[in-house]
Order: sequence, then structure tokens, then C-alpha cells
Amino acid sequence: RTLTNRLARRVVPFERDLEKSTMVHGDLASKIEYSEKYSDENYEYRHVILPKDLAKTLPKSTLMSEQEWRSAGIQMSRGWQHFMIHRPERHIFLFRRPLGTDPVSGKVDPELERDAKDKYQKYLQDNTNVE
Repeated sequence: RTLTNRLARRVVPFERDLEKSTMVHGDLASKIEYSEKYSDENYEYRHVILPKDLAKTLPKSTLMSEQEWRSAGIQMSRGWQHFMIHRPERHIFLFRRPLGTDPVSGKVDPELERDAKDKYQKYLQDNTNVE
């Protein structure tokens, strides 16, 4: 048997597994829940709650790249980074991106950053009880 034939026999099952995995993820992706965004002085955050069956198929102790979390069915605008694992509930994924990130390019826009930081400071002033 040629090397090509041996490789072809290995690739076909992998492609079938990938198709099956994509179909399962597709069904579970519709059950993913997204929090509202919240922020501090440097970042905006959101958490994503995955169906436990989907979470079981993902890495448990490493942070995922954007390509990995997108392929798992998580859908968000650009610039989000998986930055923390919530150990007690591993099906909850924590994301952040710098304030002022353009959701289309995923890059920080200095004007958007300034506006977001000003908005955050105003929020603090309006909601901090100083007596």
C-alpha cells in the first residue's frame, strides 16, 4: 500500500468525527448563554455559560484561543480574550477585552477607549456614596 492510501484511510474517519462533532456542537451552541457586559477602569468583561455536555469536550485547564472558542460555537464580536477559568463551575467561561475595543476590528480605538473610560469614571462618581 502506498503512503497516500494509508494517509487517506486515516483522514476519512477524522473528517467524519469532525462532521459529527460540528453537528453536536451546532445543536449545543444554540443553548449557550451570554451575560451582559460589565467593566472596570481597564476592561469590559462578560461570561459565557456553556451547556455542560459541550463544556466537557473543551480543555479543562488551559485558556482557549479565539479560534478554539469560536469553533466551540461561542459567538461574540472581535477582541474578546478567554482570560480565566472559573474552577468551581468549569462550564462558565470568562472573557475580557480592553475598554475601547472596536468590535469589528478587535483593536483598541483611542477615541473609543477615552469615551469608555470617561463613561466609567462618570458612573463611579454618580454611584459612589461620599458622606
